[in-house]
Amino acid sequence: MELEDLVQPEGVIAHLKVTSKKQALQELAERAAKLTGLSERAIFETLLERERLGSTGVGQGIAIPHGKLGELDRLHGLFARLDTPIDFESVDDQPVDLMFLLLAPEGAGADHLKALARISRLLRNPAVVEKLRASEDAAALFAILTEPATTSAA
Repeated sequence: MELEDLVQPEGVIAHLKVTSKKQALQELAERAAKLTGLSERAIFETLLERERLGSTGVGQGIAIPHGKLGELDRLHGLFARLDTPIDFESVDDQPVDLMFLLLAPEGAGADHLKALARISRLLRNPAVVEKLRASEDAAALFAILTEPATTSAA
């Protein structure tokens, strides 16, 4: 699974200005609602529900909020680079500045997990993360995210 199957250019935000985890999730839910045609509130509630189980802040300044919605017909991804890092209750207590939102249809068990694994692998690559943090515009971020995987992760 390639990330270009998940994220579209209009799903990349180069300068997200937020001051809290809740505000970040609200902004991403608003953007996701425009891309999917679903209710912003339903998306936000799904993301909050998932965060109550445990933070999706995976460490190293990265969060991968995700959830399943019955009304979706396919996986959808959004990427945001935050202007200012925020507290996300991450596993390593580091503030988050890169977020990849993943929304999946209710019945997308294996595909959802494969997509999460693919996103996680990409964002564990220090060279990719460095490029994402250094890029100032959405087109450059999209290009980095959708570069074909050249090496297999160990």
